[in-house]
Amino acid sequence: MNRVEGVRYPHEHEVDFLIVGSGAAGGVLARELAQAGFEVLVLEQGPYRAGADFTHDELGVFWQGELVQHPSWSDPMTFRRRPHDEAAPAAGPPPALYARTVGGSSVHFSGNYWRFRELDFRERSLLGPISGTGFADWPITYEELEPYYTRVEWEVGVSGAPGPFDAPRSRPYPLPPMPVKSSGVLLEKGARALGLHPQPAPVAILSQPYEGRPACVHCGFCMGFGCEVNAKSSALVTMIPQAEATGRCEVRSLSTVFRVELKPSGRAAGVVYRDAAGSEHRQRAKAVIVAANGAETPRLLLLSESARHPDGLANSSGLVGKYLMGNGHSVAHAEFEHPLRDWKSIQVTRIVHDFYAHDDRRGFYGGGGLDARPLLNATPIGHALASTAPGERAWGRAFKQRVVRGFDHQLSVLGSTTSLPIEANHISLHPTLRDDMGRPALSMTYHDHADDLAMMGFLQDRAVEIMQAAGAVRVWREPVLPQNIHTHLLGTCRMGDDPATSVVDRYHRAHDVPNLFICDGSSFVTSGRGQPTLTIQALAFRAAEHIAAFARGGEI
Repeated sequence: MNRVEGVRYPHEHEVDFLIVGSGAAGGVLARELAQAGFEVLVLEQGPYRAGADFTHDELGVFWQGELVQHPSWSDPMTFRRRPHDEAAPAAGPPPALYARTVGGSSVHFSGNYWRFRELDFRERSLLGPISGTGFADWPITYEELEPYYTRVEWEVGVSGAPGPFDAPRSRPYPLPPMPVKSSGVLLEKGARALGLHPQPAPVAILSQPYEGRPACVHCGFCMGFGCEVNAKSSALVTMIPQAEATGRCEVRSLSTVFRVELKPSGRAAGVVYRDAAGSEHRQRAKAVIVAANGAETPRLLLLSESARHPDGLANSSGLVGKYLMGNGHSVAHAEFEHPLRDWKSIQVTRIVHDFYAHDDRRGFYGGGGLDARPLLNATPIGHALASTAPGERAWGRAFKQRVVRGFDHQLSVLGSTTSLPIEANHISLHPTLRDDMGRPALSMTYHDHADDLAMMGFLQDRAVEIMQAAGAVRVWREPVLPQNIHTHLLGTCRMGDDPATSVVDRYHRAHDVPNLFICDGSSFVTSGRGQPTLTIQALAFRAAEHIAAFARGGEI
């Protein structure tokens, strides 16, 4: 898809809306506000890539992090499990793992597109409090968000079919499900043998040509990679081109925002950012929308402290960066007698949602879903790592034989579950470590709640049972451990009606700054069961509608 070369706004020009971040939410907001007639400037720290720029270089993209590293300078992160622990620089992948590129993490995600259900928005009322957590209801309901879920699915192109436990929907999926893979067939076989109800996986990947884009070519490089044919329905190929086509939206890549500045009145005046060379610029705006993800958004607000906001911008509640959630995951691997060729095509074609809802009989809070996929087995290096069960040697003749056989004979079952909101789990600024431009490093503090770990183990047990029922000749587990890497970055600027217990209101307006809006995964009140992107985009469509109405009414 060719980029539209359009408007370029001077720094001294006061644009209507300045959006920080071009991912799932930022792309939607940019398109909606530009099509509504407003001047929109999007600042993105990553480069502007096109389909032709994406490769299948597993070493460079997946293991060396070409899409997730800062493109211009070193930007370290630190991690610790408890607030009293020392925050140590991450030795491997960054603890907050997200793509730095126009389109954000919608470019490199697997494309799984689950809706939340009614219960996800009101579990606190249904279940009561959970000790040691900030468990709360959302200020909005599924019924209010449903039209926007439908709009996302039809606007970007989602392939799927409703399942037996899905929430009500006002319209079917625009595209049929993707063709089922071996992993999906075997998940179905094992699940049905146990009386469960497998269903086609909804994915933001095109099963048929749609809106000028081609269908998936089944290359197998979805998770962690960009799509070279534009079949993955990322913000890069759906929202951003349409925003630019209005002639009112500029996407300024390689632009890292360091601070949101205020007017003497206390309203946002614009931002300070650095370009690829590290040169500093100021950009004026009538309103600022931060959509930089659940880690970078609180980081920017904390960096924007001032005499008026000594603890960080929009942080009178003290909750900016708090209640970090990341979804829990567990993995079981299985080997089968016959070749599966599961490295072909997309990651997931079938899911099981029989365990989505909380069940008191389990003895702990939680719920979630299972899917079958190649996971790391889709690529050679990843497969070699996933071929070794606990206690087996990762070298020698037996290891080589397992690797050679397993590439065609293995699959994985991923359990995806909740992440309870705990105030001690948070994003903060490191007191001493800096990036190359002098900005305090992003620091993550996170430890899974015991109930979330129990639910991960529960889903793994069910995965083992399903694979055994499907006829696996060998099944083994990855240890269920507290997580230290998160791709779902949620909850750090939570939504709510009470300014004392939330950062933004139900329309994503910061309680403390009337022309500052925050819309991305940070707005979440609870984590859902594992796949947040569709909800992020539905919230963005809803927010854009209200923000445009506020602007027309002179409220911004």
